[in-house]
Amino acid sequence: MEENSINILLAEDDKNLGTILRTYLQAKGFPTTLVENGEQALEAFDRIKPSFCIFDIMMPIMDGYALAKEIRNKDKRVPILFLTAKTMQDDVLSGFEAGADDYMTKPFSMEELLVRVKAIYRRAYENKGEDTEFRLGSFVFDYSRRYLTNSNGEVRRLTSREADLLVLLCQNKNQVLERSVALKKVWAEESYFNARSMDVYITKLRKYFKADPDVEIINIHGIGFKLYVK
Repeated sequence: MEENSINILLAEDDKNLGTILRTYLQAKGFPTTLVENGEQALEAFDRIKPSFCIFDIMMPIMDGYALAKEIRNKDKRVPILFLTAKTMQDDVLSGFEAGADDYMTKPFSMEELLVRVKAIYRRAYENKGEDTEFRLGSFVFDYSRRYLTNSNGEVRRLTSREADLLVLLCQNKNQVLERSVALKKVWAEESYFNARSMDVYITKLRKYFKADPDVEIINIHGIGFKLYVK
């Protein structure tokens, strides 16, 4: 999908900020639907089928965490970027656990927002021209479609960030994937919050493979992770 086809759903309860963001994004060529709370966002998601979501965390009626979880039940792939005025690590980690791909702390520059949107969108939708299917014990991981299929044919649709991290592990199967490499390739930069976010995603991936003892993601203390497949 081309960047100029990005159709954005923006949920922001601050009317002034929401209007400014929508005006800026539309001026850059991205159709943007603005709503003021999570309940309206959920209705709009079903109606307009956006290709990108930007959600404020603290909203009335339904907050960003609850909204992201509802969206993830409908669509595992659509990117979700959180806007937050908070800086506490638990708030950021809760966002990733809810299914967010990234977050930005207010205040932020419009230029940075645009760069983040384009980068996250490319990660989510572009086929990078690498091997896209991997057999992992009783599982098959199709990176191009973000599908993880078990031996019973049950399919789990991964989020873009889950898939990007898992494909790195697959490309380094039975070898050590350094934390710094994963952070730079998937999160674009090393930081405390990004490192904690990666730990959250590693935990989620471990749960997905729990049914197969022949597949294990091992912590290599102080270095990184190893996807071990017997």
